[in-house]
Amino acid sequence: MLQAGGTPRAGERQVRATVVGAGVVGLSVAHDLAISGAAVTVVADRSAHESVSGVAGGLWFPYRVTTEPGAGDVLLRSRARFEQLAATDGVPVAVREGTVVERTADPDRSWTAAAIRYREARPDEVPAGAVSGVRAALPVADTPHYLRWLAERAAVLGVLVEQAEVHDVDVAARATSADVVVVAAGARSGALLADPDPGTPVGGQVVRLANPGLTDWLLDEDDPAGLTYVIPRGEDVVCGGTAVVDPADTAVDPRVQEGILRRVTAAVPALAGQEVLGAAHGLRPARSTLRLGPVPGFAVPVVACYGHGGAGLTLSWGCAEAVVAIAGDLLDQRAAPTPSDSLTK
Repeated sequence: MLQAGGTPRAGERQVRATVVGAGVVGLSVAHDLAISGAAVTVVADRSAHESVSGVAGGLWFPYRVTTEPGAGDVLLRSRARFEQLAATDGVPVAVREGTVVERTADPDRSWTAAAIRYREARPDEVPAGAVSGVRAALPVADTPHYLRWLAERAAVLGVLVEQAEVHDVDVAARATSADVVVVAAGARSGALLADPDPGTPVGGQVVRLANPGLTDWLLDEDDPAGLTYVIPRGEDVVCGGTAVVDPADTAVDPRVQEGILRRVTAAVPALAGQEVLGAAHGLRPARSTLRLGPVPGFAVPVVACYGHGGAGLTLSWGCAEAVVAIAGDLLDQRAAPTPSDSLTK
């Protein structure tokens, strides 16, 4: 069925896999399915750049995922892949130093288990009012370029992309002659799978500024003025942000942008007066837990891969590896002879 080396066993036909969703998770899954030997079709109503992935700042950070069931192994596998990519020429990923700001006496540092390296921040490395902080080295993807690279890599592996909105998983499976379907459609996944816990979108607004030469990132979730993060990439710096549960309006709010700019310039004065290159608002596909596993009740094997919240990029490669393993097991079970098949006359 699905093989690590990508070559089907003698006499086996190539597995046909369909991935619903073309964000960073969907494309990563498609990439790894293709490497495992599947003929992959991605079906989505929008490109990766138009999805919430296109809004993401690109910092690899386990944002509200470290306590979710099964997320630990996925997290570490994903970080290892990003670390490998950062060491590969031509891939828009780099390992960057940065600061996680702490404003409580007993901060949660469980995330440091997944850091490449970390240490206690000095007082001069955290903003005024902070109690403490952690300096850490984490991968940072230059998101627009990374999504383009990922799409190109998938295309080289033979992955096909069809632009269409999926309303029914079985219909999509028939239309693409799929042997297995992976639902990685972000916030829409729950509805497609009739999930009793479909999740609730969490809105996030960002503003991009011209980069004055910064390389260090900063994350301050407990800033009294609001969620604050600064993520330098190549020529821009992604500044945020917000985390509004089920927002009524997804348009960029100028007043929210003004607040973001006040917070980030207070934290990183070098950003003051930098040119605004753009602004965006995205919906993080939040859920009570990450859903990563088989879904019964369909004509072909179906694998769910959603509920990543604000950590889609962070979990992407670990989820892709897990999906390949789950899909392979489901296909093997489907191909296994039943007791009646093995009876001899």
